[in-house]
Amino acid sequence: MKLTLAVAIILLAAAPSWIAAQVLRGNPKAGETVYQQQCLRCHGANLDGNGPDSRDLIVPPADLRSPASRSKTDWELLVAISNGVLFSPMHSFRGTLTDEQMLDVLSYIRFMSPPDITS
Repeated sequence: MKLTLAVAIILLAAAPSWIAAQVLRGNPKAGETVYQQQCLRCHGANLDGNGPDSRDLIVPPADLRSPASRSKTDWELLVAISNGVLFSPMHSFRGTLTDEQMLDVLSYIRFMSPPDITS
């Protein structure tokens, strides 16, 4: 019983730092610039997937405002930005963007269309 209580106390004490470590940081203002340069042509100015190049694509770009996109974790979005999305025109930005720029773009996407945390 005492061991279980000790483990629970340790976990409770460590939880805030673990949660804080999961928060990804980025600069949404810098991300807006990168988004306009690299993402806008497909995903559009409103993040709705209706950019000027989207009509020429067989697989439409993701609507980053949709519940499906907003429910993705930051990690899932970073993987898509970094590695691209298989069987879609979303290509890898690894080597094109720095890690900081990818975090900035993610921050901009979250700023413009935050995740739905109420459901």
